[in-house]
Amino acid sequence: MTHRILVLYGSYRSDRMGIRLAHFVVDGLRARGNDVELIDAKEVGLPMLDRMYKEHPKGQAPAVLETLAGKIRDADGFLFVTGEYNWGIQPGLKNLTDHFLEEWFWRPAAIASYSAGRFAGARAATAWHGTLSEMGMVVVSSTISAGPIAQTLSAEGKPIGEGGKSLERAFPRFADDFIWWIEAAKAQRARKAPPY
Repeated sequence: MTHRILVLYGSYRSDRMGIRLAHFVVDGLRARGNDVELIDAKEVGLPMLDRMYKEHPKGQAPAVLETLAGKIRDADGFLFVTGEYNWGIQPGLKNLTDHFLEEWFWRPAAIASYSAGRFAGARAATAWHGTLSEMGMVVVSSTISAGPIAQTLSAEGKPIGEGGKSLERAFPRFADDFIWWIEAAKAQRARKAPPY
């Protein structure tokens, strides 16, 4: 069964490395037969949050918000690829996420983190758990991480070195857990309308 999955990535840096992990997870999920789209916050180019999508009069939201809201509503699950900035989450990815709320509801979210160091974005991944839960998503307990990312994935997002081998070994379990939650949420939404 094909699932519609959005992979969301948020770095605005000119020499960004996390795009390697984004490509790795997109390729891995597509190889399993899923319909996967990368949503790159830098390419989407939303302004700093002033007004959420839902705060615009119906039919009057900027086109970029309307398009993205439709993609989020149509998705079966979300995979957030996050770097770690000073023990915290990336502002670009958080800004993109905060433009929406109800659109995220009743779908699972998975987290893949990275950093230039050996902690591989673990603190950012932990911070995202609470944020995504508050936004109405079920956060999958399995995570994957890449760090140091330059020694784990090539520029094309292909595993390299010992870190790459470890990431390759971890990905199937991570993807299996994520897909299990996607299928469970789809079945529940088909069976019963959300309570609000």
